[in-house]
Amino acid sequence: MAPGVDLATLAATLRASRSLGAKEDIGLVADQLGLSGASTVPVGDDCAAIADGDGFLLFAIEGFMNEFVAGDPWFAGWCGVMVNLSDIAAMGGRPTAIVDALWADGAENARPVLDGLRAASEAFGVPIVGGHSNLRTDRSQLSVAVLGRARALLTSFDARPGDRLVAAIDLRGRYREPFSNWEAATEAPPVRLRGDLELLPDIAEAGLSRAAKDISQGGIIGTAAMLAECSGVGIEIDIRAIPMPEDATLDRWLLTFPSFGYLLAVAPGDVAAVTGRFTARGIAAAEIGTIVAGSHVAITDGAARETIWDLAARPMLGCAPRAAAA
Repeated sequence: MAPGVDLATLAATLRASRSLGAKEDIGLVADQLGLSGASTVPVGDDCAAIADGDGFLLFAIEGFMNEFVAGDPWFAGWCGVMVNLSDIAAMGGRPTAIVDALWADGAENARPVLDGLRAASEAFGVPIVGGHSNLRTDRSQLSVAVLGRARALLTSFDARPGDRLVAAIDLRGRYREPFSNWEAATEAPPVRLRGDLELLPDIAEAGLSRAAKDISQGGIIGTAAMLAECSGVGIEIDIRAIPMPEDATLDRWLLTFPSFGYLLAVAPGDVAAVTGRFTARGIAAAEIGTIVAGSHVAITDGAARETIWDLAARPMLGCAPRAAAA
């Protein structure tokens, strides 16, 4: 990262980003549906988790922007699988099966999306078992859902003041222009992809972390804000400690959606064990900040500090405070 970062300008850029503001839409939808942290299944996690026998049943679903599906249809199909599998892993789970819903104007326009779905299903070793299709519409649209199971959960509700914030990101990739998607999966060996996803349930089952989130749209900053809100804490992020590609700019990287990227809340004594599991597989991992009491998500650079979001003054998700979720 280049020296002399103007922290105030960086903070203003992050606050004004479309992807960060879009996270507030989740709260609007949850409110309209009557969902809250007091419900049987708390809202605000990477996917729904329902107690089932000696573990948890996990449901994840993603819908994709029309411009993304139209602009890069094969990759949209691939992402339909990949991002849902990341959500399952972020909660300490392993995926079981995939379903998709696809709309397109004819079979030829549907083909690249379907090819991407199939390629990812085969690479990650998770079967597509059904779904819905309509090939007689005026545009392509895509939604994908995944079922999984977890023995031990990683949640958005269990970060505690004093925990360290660890970022783990696969930097062996490139931007998939023109979108801020860091693509590090489509050319990776399938056996590596499957092994990398195993890291999260292994960490959960070893008791090395209680709380984690998949770095999604909104990037490191948006994901940290969602984790902070659900756990009822603040987060301080040291911009100098963040793993990032040499040729990326910091303002873009902090809002980037990586194909493999997670934030974990980790007790200080377990940080080395957690980061070591990722780095042993060639994935960049580092302690990038601290979980603190309060409601502010802030970036720091030495003694300088700028608040990105005050969750008490302006909730992002507007649901699932830790007290209600407990």
